[in-house]
Amino acid sequence: MTTSASPTSSGGFVPPPYPYERIDRFKPLADRFEGGLVDFSIGTPFDSPPATVVDRLGSSGAERGYPPSIGSVELRTAAREWMGRRFDVDVAADQIAACIGTKEFVGTLPQWLKLRRPDLDTVLFPAISYPTYEMGAILAGCRAVAVPMSPTGGLQLDAIDPADAARALVLWVNSPANPSGVLDDLGAAAAWGRAHRVPVFSDECYIEFTWADRGRTILEYGDHGVVAVHSLSKRSNLAGTRVGFYAGDRELVAYLQEVRKHVGMMVPGPAQAAGAVALADDQHVDQQRDRYLGRLQRMAEVLQRWSGLQVPLPQGGFYLWFHVGDAWSFTERLATEGGALISPGDFYGAAGSEYVRVAVVQPDERIELVAARLGVGD
Repeated sequence: MTTSASPTSSGGFVPPPYPYERIDRFKPLADRFEGGLVDFSIGTPFDSPPATVVDRLGSSGAERGYPPSIGSVELRTAAREWMGRRFDVDVAADQIAACIGTKEFVGTLPQWLKLRRPDLDTVLFPAISYPTYEMGAILAGCRAVAVPMSPTGGLQLDAIDPADAARALVLWVNSPANPSGVLDDLGAAAAWGRAHRVPVFSDECYIEFTWADRGRTILEYGDHGVVAVHSLSKRSNLAGTRVGFYAGDRELVAYLQEVRKHVGMMVPGPAQAAGAVALADDQHVDQQRDRYLGRLQRMAEVLQRWSGLQVPLPQGGFYLWFHVGDAWSFTERLATEGGALISPGDFYGAAGSEYVRVAVVQPDERIELVAARLGVGD
């Protein structure tokens, strides 16, 4: 499936509605409940980051000057040590660079790669996935080509048309996947990219919340032709500080470091300092893992008892993704009966149109509030 930009009558681009604004009409249905709306539609963390991280935000002194676009030595060193400690990979500090969260990196990458290779014009991305992979391609004037999903939910690499592979600037892979939670075969993706001379960028922002296996990074399979993308938004409850980083292939990282300097893409200095503290602390992440796993189990139980549908636990991430048939009707029903807001699956591609995504990020007491409203509380 190929997607292109929507033209105006004069041929210009018209931005489509932002996906999550399409469910705003359900909010009044939920707000009528005592206690108000319980929002499971967006993966916004609700738990607190470590006090040491918050303290560092206010005490670094880094707000006075321009921060390094590529990331401070402190942040890049912390990222390197984290990857070595958690995933047993060793990436040199000069093969790591900061980004402003990871959404902007995903959304702007195609235009930088298009400048590097103007003879190529195609972005390959999972058919069920975070919408910014596709939108990044569209905003760069590229062809957005969705890769079909295998029966197990990963990329069906052998279904990629050779003509699309020959035109590809990048292949995106996401594991654990948003929204499905599936763990993809990162080794196979890396091998496919090398065989077809297509850079593979692996979005691994949920890597710390892997349930069916240990956390896996594409960098386990070498760094040639691949780049891993990481975020502190989920692992450390720091979505508001916008700290992320990318690491991998020396040539690709060096190119992106340089081009991004010219645009002034800089993570604020205090956020970089706080990010380094967060990356050095594994204990708070282990505690957060326990919270999310417990919430996933409880919310799956609540929704299954209420709806009578099967609500499987994910292999990774903190989303429930399950088949409901008419996703918009199910979303409206849950807002009406439980005062809860979720995301219809077509936000993540046409292939997800009969599914819904539930971001199980709310505190336990809010989950129990929804359970009580639905008549399935303990």
